Amino acid sequence: MKKELRFEIYQKYNGHCAYCGKEIRYKDMQVDHIFPKTGGGTDDFENLNPSCRRCNHYKRSLPLEEFRDWRMRDIHKRIMQNYIVKVGIDYGIVKIKPFDGLFYFEKL
Repeated sequence: MKKELRFEIYQKYNGHCAYCGKEIRYKDMQVDHIFPKTGGGTDDFENLNPSCRRCNHYKRSLPLEEFRDWRMRDIHKRIMQNYIVKVGIDYGIVKIKPFDGLFYFEKL
């Protein structure tokens, strides 16, 4: 990928991950295909998002809507199955809320 295109992708959301909204350094940014190439997605700018490593890894090769529905909609339920998280909730250290259904780039 050309450096110019990579930099444009980085600036797309002012140096933030398109999914979680976390600020990312340019050198740490990963470029995600909104619609994966394995499913017919392209390398066009409109199909590329800046992503932090964690979101890119968690999304994997899922199209955006499958990522939203299969991975994010019930993530709070999966988190709450963890014993140590339950302890954190009991002590008021951890608060869990469901995913609101919107990614950072959709809230802008």
